[in-house]
Amino acid sequence: MKTITIEELEALKDAEKTIVDIRPQDQYMRGTFPGAVSLPASRLEEQYEEETARLDKMHPVYVMCHTGEKSQEWVRRLTGDGFDAVNVEGGYRAWLRLSLSRFVGGESEADREEKRARIEQSIIKKFRKPIWRAFTRALNTYDLIQEGDKIAVCISGGKDSMLMAKLFQELKKHGKFQFETVFLVMNPGYNADNWKIIQDNAKLLGIPLTVFESDIFDTVATIEQNPCYLCARMRRGHLYAQAKALGCNKIALGHHFDDVIETILMGMLYSGKIETMMPKLHSQNFEGMELIRPMYLIKEDAVKAWRDYNGLQFIQCACRFTENCVSCGGGRGSKRDEMKELIAHFRKESDVIEKNIFKSVHNINLKTVIGYHKDDWTYNFLDDYNDKK
Repeated sequence: MKTITIEELEALKDAEKTIVDIRPQDQYMRGTFPGAVSLPASRLEEQYEEETARLDKMHPVYVMCHTGEKSQEWVRRLTGDGFDAVNVEGGYRAWLRLSLSRFVGGESEADREEKRARIEQSIIKKFRKPIWRAFTRALNTYDLIQEGDKIAVCISGGKDSMLMAKLFQELKKHGKFQFETVFLVMNPGYNADNWKIIQDNAKLLGIPLTVFESDIFDTVATIEQNPCYLCARMRRGHLYAQAKALGCNKIALGHHFDDVIETILMGMLYSGKIETMMPKLHSQNFEGMELIRPMYLIKEDAVKAWRDYNGLQFIQCACRFTENCVSCGGGRGSKRDEMKELIAHFRKESDVIEKNIFKSVHNINLKTVIGYHKDDWTYNFLDDYNDKK
């Protein structure tokens, strides 16, 4: 099988060729190699003959996925059908790493500071209503931060947690009371590419990272059922422990409005219960610790718009198993993916449905539900039905 590195592909600027990006359309829209065309693997699978008929057999076809692994099977298939197909080593992630390293290492600190200032200004000005005001409204509505707090702002490397870090930095500049922050990053076994991208983005954005190591990825590597759920629980436990050791009384996670309403729908449709992510929680295992979600009222579209406006590129998921794990973004079919598609459909139908999903867990009428529970206590409407004659 023929292969090519990102650097070699970049050097073929004027050569006749086709570069095919087989990642999902939404990932392609967030960024791709210059000149690449989108041809998602799912569409290739369904309409192989029709889609490949549009490709030119007279010139090389370079195939790119996220890491250079999934693209291999399509290179073999295309080669067998007479194409001069070549696999792009490292895929889009290699291009992202190269681009970030050039920016971080190729410009002066003054240039980086200027770009950083523009990014920070965009939060306060251009995205003031959908991001900054939504952020401060959540802080006030749910009483998330108090004077003297020391907060571990937990960063995974994705768009949400990176924006959250910048929001906390802006809050310290413009806020009315004093609190401390630690920008906490756990390395649970990231591959070198993803780890480099996280560090380069933090340097670009001016986020001072406090890093600690764990072996979570090795622990869950052999788990077949719900590895992401186990990984998430273990990561949270490690973050609580490290934050407490650093003297923090809170950890902040980057879940946003869409995460909240997706969770509501998943609970109803797949678990038969009404529940959601809470804006804040007391830890049951780490005394004195609290979890807060300060991006609770910020919609994901606003986060994406901020990212794209500033030309930023973040990893979608730093998980070692991203390409094989649908719930991490490497494929399709997770329950959360289904909820995203359902909510996208609702948004086309009406501009109030998503708001009403969110409001539904703020305005429960206990007189009109069959049953509810809190901890070990349960209630059924029949328990006191006859007493209400």
